[in-house]
Amino acid sequence: MKALKSVKSMLSPLLSSDSWRTLGRYMGFGGQKSNRLISTPEALAQFINSRASHVTQTSLYGYLKTRAGTRFPELFENPDILTSINIAKWHIWLACVSDLCIFTGLLIQQSARVQPSEIELLMSSMLERILQETEIPQEAGSDFESASEKVRQRISTCEWASDHEEDAIFSQSPEALYYWSPIADDLKQRDEEIVRNSIRFRWIEVRRSARSLIDINSLTSTSSAVPTVEANAGVESR
Repeated sequence: MKALKSVKSMLSPLLSSDSWRTLGRYMGFGGQKSNRLISTPEALAQFINSRASHVTQTSLYGYLKTRAGTRFPELFENPDILTSINIAKWHIWLACVSDLCIFTGLLIQQSARVQPSEIELLMSSMLERILQETEIPQEAGSDFESASEKVRQRISTCEWASDHEEDAIFSQSPEALYYWSPIADDLKQRDEEIVRNSIRFRWIEVRRSARSLIDINSLTSTSSAVPTVEANAGVESR
């Protein structure tokens, strides 16, 4: 009962901004969103990670809260459901990182200051930096490494010099939210359009922030723009 009361206290009022941050830490996501100008690779990695985490938290837990209603806190008391939630959150987070890596890479490419091959290297390095710094735990599930490899392939095969519709760029996260959310299939089928649109809506502010905060001139004017992170490095699990 103490654990249940503790979770309930985190969810009152109805998942305020402070509660989202608390629940995020409870579920394994760290870091805070920052509105500082992004002028270094480290800052870009932090931006991608923090925004991907926030979109994951609000989308997944918001959907679970809507479907579970007042029983939402009890989900975290059930070991089997909690395992499913943990697996879901990491796969949705990875999809969010994937979409945002592609978007920020294309945003930088539009400046015409960086060659497509350099964008590929930069964004691949961003992905590896984020994976290493996040230290994905074992609770992410056995499929996480293969999913990570698909993100690497997506970045390496992206046609950076081509025009892309923004809704098409943010394609993996709606799919991941719909697929991985631990909700009964018949309910998800009824909710599909709403669920997919809910995460698409949350990307609007992120795109606006990326355009206003990323200092492309500073980010691309130094030889340190591409971090020295070995591509395809393994992710330590703990």
